[in-house]
Formats: sequence, C-alpha cells, structure tokens
Amino acid sequence: MTEVTQHSEDRRGPVLPPWLKKLAATLLTVAVTLLGLLFVTFMIGRVMPIDPVLAVIGERATQAQYDAAYLELGLDKSLLEQFFIYVRDVLSGDFGKSIRTGQQVTTDIARVFPATLELATLGTIIGIVLGVPLGVMAAVYRGSWIDQTARFVGLIGYSMPIFWLGLVGLLIFYGILDWVEGPGRLGVFYQGLVPERTGLLLVDSAIAGDWTVFKNAFGHIILPAALLGYYSLAYISRMTRSFMLEQLNSEYVTTARVKGLSERKVIWRHAFRNIRIQLITVIALAYANLLEGSVLTEIIFAWPGLGSYITTSLLANDMNSVLGGTVVIGTIFVGLNIFSDLLYRFFDPRAK
Repeated sequence: MTEVTQHSEDRRGPVLPPWLKKLAATLLTVAVTLLGLLFVTFMIGRVMPIDPVLAVIGERATQAQYDAAYLELGLDKSLLEQFFIYVRDVLSGDFGKSIRTGQQVTTDIARVFPATLELATLGTIIGIVLGVPLGVMAAVYRGSWIDQTARFVGLIGYSMPIFWLGLVGLLIFYGILDWVEGPGRLGVFYQGLVPERTGLLLVDSAIAGDWTVFKNAFGHIILPAALLGYYSLAYISRMTRSFMLEQLNSEYVTTARVKGLSERKVIWRHAFRNIRIQLITVIALAYANLLEGSVLTEIIFAWPGLGSYITTSLLANDMNSVLGGTVVIGTIFVGLNIFSDLLYRFFDPRAK
C-alpha cells in the first residue's frame, strides 16, 4: 500500500508547500496586473489624437525626415509587435526620451518623484495622526457633538475642491497672516545649499545639519501637505469610525465591560486592536491616492513633483513622459497593495 501511494505521488510530482503556492499566485497576479497596465498605457498612446512622429521631429520636417522617423519609431510594425517592443523597453527601464526636456524619461521621473513622495508622505502622516483618533472618538461618543463635528469635518474634506482650498490657504496663511512660505519647494536663496542625497529636502537638510534650509523647506511644504492631509483625514476618520462602531457593538466588548475593564482598555486594547488590519488597507489606499492625486495641489503650489510633470508633459504633447509617469503611478498602486496584503497576513494569524 505504501509503494502504491509513493508511486502515485511520484506521478503527480512534488507537492508544493502552501506558502510557495501563495507566493506563486501573488507573483502571477502582479504580472498579469502590470501587463494589463502596460497594455492600457500603450493603447492610450495609440488612440490619442497626436502624431508621435510630428511630436518628435516637429511640423516643419520634410517628408523624407518624417518617413525615417516613422521607421525608427517602429510604427510600420503591427500593433502586437509594437506592444511587445514597448513591454521590452519598459521592463528594461526605458520609457524613451522626453520631447519637452530632451532627457530620458526615467531621469526626469527620478528627479521629480522625490518631491511628490515627500509631500504625499507628510500628508499621509498628518491624516493618520489626526484622522485615526478623530474616528475613534466619533465612534465612542456616537451622536454627540464630537461625532457631529467629525462627520462635518469629513464632509467638508470630501466636498470642497482641493484647488479651492489651496487658493484660500495661500490667501490666508501666506498672503495675509504670513505664517508659511509661498509656492515652490524651497526659497531661491536656499537652493543648492545642501547636497542632494535622497531628493527629500527635509531629510537632506537634516542629514546636513542645515536647520535654516530645513525651516525654509518645512515652511514651503507644510501648507500643501496639510491640505492633502485634510483630504486624507476625511477618508481615514470616516473609515475608522465605521470600523470602530462595528467592534463596539460586538459581544466581546460587552463582555469586557461586564468584567470591569476600564473604558480606555476596552477601546484601545480590544476594539481598536481588531481594526488595525482594516486600517492598514485604508491607509495604504489613502497614501496611494495622495501619490497619484496631488496634481492640482502641485500645480497650485508650483510644486515640482510627478503630478505637475505629467500635466505639463500632457499639455506639451509629450506622450513618452505621460505614459512613463502613468506606469510609475500604476506600479506604486500595485506595490502598495502587495505591501498592505503582507502586513495583513503578518498582523492577522487567520490569514497566514
């Protein structure tokens, strides 16, 4: 009987451990998702009413120059061949050359992305620090003035256009009160004073120990980061309130109260502990939305980030830059989803 079972296992091949199967399934899902993203961006570049040849050589080029560029760009090949070439180039880190700057798109993205990363990270931190306690308190004191205030704050954050809040913020805090610095990432006098190591001005100035530059950079970033943080706060506080209400109405919370546990322990040690996993996904999505959706904020505050770069490139018909930035943003979304899933499995034993 043992020999029969062994021969049967030999015919089926080795049995993979569960964690390896999950890893293979995750990698397959990521590959399919990224391939779909590349296909969508490729088709966007083909259906846009822009002649890619004229965008490269200009409208005054001769017919001979046009034909040569047409062949060099591979436009004489079928769409399927063009797509495979596009995937090959992207996987090798080649998004082509920017028509607007004359540099490789990857070079441009590496230059502008740290600004967006710094802005979105600070905005997300503000949203977490203020949004999570606000959502918890709104759920604990449901129906009270605290709850009503939290819901009103969230409603304003969802309803008010971010560009309007940005203009009002500049008028009040910069133009009238002079509490913050103006548009831009750094004052002209302070540019180039600290060596660029990470591309994050706050980090680079702190590493260099130049607190004057740090203060100026913080004065520039705090207002746009606060606006993005407010937008993130509205989402995080609303979801935190919803999660906490579900937990506070559970039987185990009632049991904990009957046993005589303090309200603080019931709220933070029991109820809040059980929503951490859900909050991980919410925060990851909020962070990804700020990385992708800070375009208007960057334009209003003249912030030299990825969103502003993509918008300027689109207005200049620079499709290589637009598609390259779109692929980067899509990849970030996928990466953050995978990261949140890994944290989910780490904190929740049932998912392991």
